[in-house]
Amino acid sequence: MAEGERQPPPDSSEEAPPATQNFIIPKKEIHTVPDMGKWKRSQMWNEVHEEKEQAAEQNVSCDECIPLPHAGHCAPQEAIEKLVALLNTLDRWIDETPPVDQPSRFGNKAYRTWYAKLDEEAENLVATVVPTHLAAAVPEVAVYLKESVGNSTRIDYGTGHEAAFAAFLCCLCKIGVLRVDDQIAIVFKVFNRYLEVMRKLQKTYRMEPAGSQGVWGLDDFQFLPFIWGSSQLIDHPYLEPRHFVDEKAVNENHKDYMFLECILFITEMKTGPFAEHSNQLWNISAVPSWSKVNQGLIRMYKAECLEKFPVIQHFKFGSLLPIHPVTSG
Repeated sequence: MAEGERQPPPDSSEEAPPATQNFIIPKKEIHTVPDMGKWKRSQMWNEVHEEKEQAAEQNVSCDECIPLPHAGHCAPQEAIEKLVALLNTLDRWIDETPPVDQPSRFGNKAYRTWYAKLDEEAENLVATVVPTHLAAAVPEVAVYLKESVGNSTRIDYGTGHEAAFAAFLCCLCKIGVLRVDDQIAIVFKVFNRYLEVMRKLQKTYRMEPAGSQGVWGLDDFQFLPFIWGSSQLIDHPYLEPRHFVDEKAVNENHKDYMFLECILFITEMKTGPFAEHSNQLWNISAVPSWSKVNQGLIRMYKAECLEKFPVIQHFKFGSLLPIHPVTSG
């Protein structure tokens, strides 16, 4: 997109909801393993696959936007800046809610105090991003924000929470606050800032990984940034998949590339040889190209996250992200 090019206002967007849209509070619909059939036949299942793959393609469609520091040049939009400000608020609340002394090393109970503040303020935060004429959508959209930061009972975080933040962004696209054309900025400005805040939460409150597969899993906490981060590196002039297990290459380039930032965080959180604590990633480093890495990770995400009952059983469905079956044309 040319710098300075303007998009049509949200009310002319195809993504904007009809004026008669009845928003509802999202709720769980997947209660048993057989319910997964409803999920796989749903319109949302199709949309998730399409949007995830489109995002992977678009992340490499703008050369000047590939390094993370340059993401600010990508289709600047007021809503993007408001979302970053929202995440900055969550970050500030962490500073205002220090860990408490407790016998257990993991799962610091101060997280519950932090989460209670978000639970109370979520709708007010979302209202700063959503225009007043769409105020009716705020309670529905705010549910996904609250679901995206971890579980306050277990004090854990995993790919299901990460998926809830992707759903939060998807809802904002559906009501016209964000534009599909802004996918690069959504990923490299908003989602990247979300990752920074989640990492701070995980480190500050020593959160447990939700549903971790240990050495056989991709990562204890995240998955999507590996997909988008690998797409960011496709056709890179010198960084190849083998370089992400090279400490020097990671240290020199992590600020520019989402995938390498993920690797750095893993090495900060885990001790011992990389091949032992992150065997799956170690194997991926032998793949010859980033495009093959990206394609493999998309398949892996479908199998390990989207098709797994332990992950999807916690997802909530509403009017914007319904579980209704696909309607035939």
